[in-house]
Amino acid sequence: MSGENNNLKVLNALDEAKTQWYHFTAIVVAGMGFFTDAYDLFSISLVTKLLGRLYYTGPNAPKPGTLPPNVSAAVNGVAFCGTLTGQLFFGWLGDKMGRKKVYGITLMLMVLCSIASGLSFGKEPKTVMATLCFFRFWLGFGIGGDYPLSATIMSEYSNKKTRGAFIAAVFAMQGFGNLTGGIIALIVSSAFKAAFPAPSYESDHAKSLVPQADFVWRIILMFGALPAILTYYWRMKMPETARYTALVANNAKKAAADMSKVLQVEITEDQEKADVLSQRRSTQFGLFSKKFLQRHGLHLLGTTTCWFLLDIAFYSNNLFQKDIFSAVGWLPKAIKMSALQEVYMVARAQTLVSLCGTVPGYWFTVAFIDRIGRFKIQLMGFAFMTAFMFGLAIPYHHWTTPGNQLGFIIMYGFTFFFANFGPNATTFVVPAEIFPARLRSTCHGISSAAGKAGAIIGAFGFLYLAQSPSKDPSKRDAEYPPGIGVKNSLMILGGICALGFVATFLVPEANGISLEEMSGENQDEAEEAAHRASLDNRTVPV
Repeated sequence: MSGENNNLKVLNALDEAKTQWYHFTAIVVAGMGFFTDAYDLFSISLVTKLLGRLYYTGPNAPKPGTLPPNVSAAVNGVAFCGTLTGQLFFGWLGDKMGRKKVYGITLMLMVLCSIASGLSFGKEPKTVMATLCFFRFWLGFGIGGDYPLSATIMSEYSNKKTRGAFIAAVFAMQGFGNLTGGIIALIVSSAFKAAFPAPSYESDHAKSLVPQADFVWRIILMFGALPAILTYYWRMKMPETARYTALVANNAKKAAADMSKVLQVEITEDQEKADVLSQRRSTQFGLFSKKFLQRHGLHLLGTTTCWFLLDIAFYSNNLFQKDIFSAVGWLPKAIKMSALQEVYMVARAQTLVSLCGTVPGYWFTVAFIDRIGRFKIQLMGFAFMTAFMFGLAIPYHHWTTPGNQLGFIIMYGFTFFFANFGPNATTFVVPAEIFPARLRSTCHGISSAAGKAGAIIGAFGFLYLAQSPSKDPSKRDAEYPPGIGVKNSLMILGGICALGFVATFLVPEANGISLEEMSGENQDEAEEAAHRASLDNRTVPV
C-alpha cells in the first residue's frame, strides 16, 4: 500500500477537502503573527534616524545625530538574534508539546514585548537603547516561534491541492505588516508635524527637533501589538492539528473527532489501520540518526542554505534602503529636514516600495505556487534577483545621476517583487511540507533559523559595508569606518543571489503531493526506497 490507501481516513479527508471557511480563518489567525512579525522587524528601520537625532545630536553639530555603529547594529540586529533563538526553541517545542499548546505562548510574548519596546527606564541614551534592545530581543524570540508553528499548522490543516497557496498566504501577511508599518509612520509623523511645526535642521538646530518627537517612535513600535491581541482568542480556539494528534500523539480517534467538527463531515477512523501505522512509526528515525541523514539530509541542507542566502540579500536591502534612497536623491539631506519630516520622508519611500514591489510579489506567489510549483518559482526568483542586483550595481553611477533616480527605484522595487514572488515565500513553504510530522516543526525551525543567521549578517555587516570608501568622514555616517560603498555591496548581494539559484537544486518539489507521501512516514522500507528515488528525480526537473 502507498499514498492515500496507506493513510489514515482523517488525513485523506484533509488532503481531499474542498476549500472551506476554516481554511481562510486559519490563514488570518496564523497570518496575523506574520503581520506583527513584519511590522515589528521592519518598523525599526523607520525610526532609527529619529532615534539618532533624539539621543545622539551634539550641541551645534553641523549634521543631525545618528546612532553610533555599535548601537545601530544592536538596535537593528538584536531582534534577529531573538528570532533565531525562538525559531530553534519553539520549533523543537512544537514537536514535543504540540503546535497548539505553544502557539499562544509565542503570541502573548509578541504582544507584551511590542508594548514594552515603546517604554524606557530613564532618559539617558544608554538606558533608552539598552531597554529597547532588551525588549526587542524577547519580541524576536516570540516572533521566532511563530515561523515554524504557523507554517506547520497551516500545512497540516490544508488540502494537498491548494496547500502551497494557503501556506504562502500566511507568509504574505508579512507584506501587509510591512506596508502597515509605513502607513502608521506616515500617519503619526504627519499628525505630530501638523501639531508641532518645526524648521529644518539647517535653519535652526534646536527647534528642528521638537520634544514631542520622542513619542513618535514609541507609538509606531507599540502599535504592532494591536493586531496580535485581536487574534489571540481565535488562536486559542483552534484545535490541535490532526496530523500531530494522529501521527505524533498516536490518537487517531481524537484526530478524527476534531476534524469531523472542523470539516463538518463524519469521519470514523479505522482503529486497526491506525494501530498498524502507529507500530510502524514507533521504529522510525530521529533527527540526528543516520537514516534521517540519508532520507532528508540533502533536503535540510537545501532549505537551510537557500533561506540563509536569501535573507542576507533580503534583510540587508530592507535595512539600508533608507540610505539608498538618500544616495540617489529620493530623500533630501538630513540637514534640509526637521526630525519629523525625516520620519515622514523615510516612511513614504518605504511605503511606496512595499506597495509597488513587496505586497504584489507575495500574492503572485499565492496565485501561482500550486500551478507553477515551488521549485520553478524559487529558481526564477533567485535568477531575477541576481539580474536586478547586478543591474543596479554595474551602472550605479548612472542611477545616481540626477534625472535617473526613478529608474533606480523601479529596479530596486523589482528586486523585492521577485524576492517575494520567489525565494522569500518558497523558503517558508517548502520546509513545512517535506519532513515527517514528528520533526516538521523542528526542521522548519532549523531552516528559518539559518535564514535569520543570514539576516543578522545583512543587518550587522551591510551597515558597515554600505558606507562610502572615501577617507572623508563627511561622506559617511558619523563614527563609521570606510566601507566598500553601496555599489560594491550590491555586487556582493548579486553574487549571493546567484549562489541561492544553485542551492535550489537541493530542494524537492512538493506540489500536489500529500505530506505523508512527501515525507514517506507511512511507508515500509521497500516503498520508502522507491519513493526516495522518485523524489531525487523530481528535485531537478527535466
